Amino acid sequence: MFNTNDIMETIRMIRDENLDIRTITMGISLIDCCHSDVDVMCRKVYDKITRYAENLVKTGEDIEKEMGIPIIHKRISVTPAAMVLASCDDKDAVKLAETLEKAANECGVNFLGGFSALVQKGFSPGDREVINAIPEALARTEHICSSVNIGSTKTGLNMDAVKLMGEIVKKSAEVTAGDGCIGPAKLVVFCNAPEDNPFMAGAFHGAGEPDSVINVGVSGPGVVRAAIAKSEGLDLTGIADLIKRTAFKITRMGQLVGSEASRRLGVPFGIVDLSLAPTPAVGDSVAHIIEEIGIKQCGAPGTTAALAMLNDAVKKGGVMASSNVGGLSGAFIPVSEDAGMIDAASSGCLKIEKLEAMTAVCSVGLDMIVIPGDTTPSTISGIIADEAAIGMVNSKTTAVRVIPAIGKSVGDILKFGGLLGEGPVMAVNSVSCEKFISRGGRIPAPMQSLKN
Repeated sequence: MFNTNDIMETIRMIRDENLDIRTITMGISLIDCCHSDVDVMCRKVYDKITRYAENLVKTGEDIEKEMGIPIIHKRISVTPAAMVLASCDDKDAVKLAETLEKAANECGVNFLGGFSALVQKGFSPGDREVINAIPEALARTEHICSSVNIGSTKTGLNMDAVKLMGEIVKKSAEVTAGDGCIGPAKLVVFCNAPEDNPFMAGAFHGAGEPDSVINVGVSGPGVVRAAIAKSEGLDLTGIADLIKRTAFKITRMGQLVGSEASRRLGVPFGIVDLSLAPTPAVGDSVAHIIEEIGIKQCGAPGTTAALAMLNDAVKKGGVMASSNVGGLSGAFIPVSEDAGMIDAASSGCLKIEKLEAMTAVCSVGLDMIVIPGDTTPSTISGIIADEAAIGMVNSKTTAVRVIPAIGKSVGDILKFGGLLGEGPVMAVNSVSCEKFISRGGRIPAPMQSLKN
């Protein structure tokens, strides 16, 4: 039960420290929409999404008003598009993307994720069609997000898919160059992708999920930073304990909102993803938490250790607050979406190589990083391969969301607006890895995969 002090503390966190529910995401299975005729399939997809998510936005808004808890986004995730297209004789992936966009507009959601393919062990019918359609699909739609899983601890890395995704990321930037290269900002390349992630751009509704489900993503970097700032004199053991207690409170709010949304919508409650998801707003930064712990600027020596402690403490606090913790859960470090990361990257203190080291101990990976527009597809593939290898060997989710800024060079700024923020173009090691990438094949699964 909540007492008066708990309620007043939550109000203060919301008012002064940017505490919010980042998203309630409704997952919807489209497996029963499969049909050999693509037009019939698209009609069934549109009808099911608009029927299931008809009241999603209104329910979120009602909960916001009644509980006084900000819910920033309402989103939908669907079965990976490649699975739905597999049964079609005419696999028109762009038509499906446009259908998903139409459904997203009808429901009024901020994003719809699931224009996705899972190719960690190879390509099945529909996979190549979806992947090759990603640049055009993202250019033609506003709300659709895409993801491709190219590896896992159990299967190894599909290097043919890694090579292809380097080309797709670059092409996505080129075809949306007139719109701030927004295409690759809505595209994630995963290793060990979770099936219940509520966060974009990587959300999709996994094959093991129920027909429909409500997943919640909470966010509270500002709350954690403020708690540390008020606790002078603590050693790192005390700091870790403080973060755990703060994460517990944040997660309880997510559990409350998720349970209520589930009840009102008549849909099972899935998980609370307790990731610390930053925004460009001042005071809502994971980098600033690291700096509050004692690192002068994010990227300096000690940053990876501080982030490891933060990530672990957030998870420990969260799992005590909910039996339904899942998704990614930890700390995101997207450069363009985090005011402190932007400052550190602009000053040169934070470099891609340091970010890669940080991804070994945090939730996701190289996220929302702007790179020079002349970066080659093979170099992008090399970045993807390196990051995926970290996830594969360490049995964790890693991802790459890099944005080649067409026509821009190191030090220039690429602006997206909204939660996507803006980011400085960061230097990339341009020494060629093309021969390695062009070999293709599959990097075998590590010994950790043999756990049965």
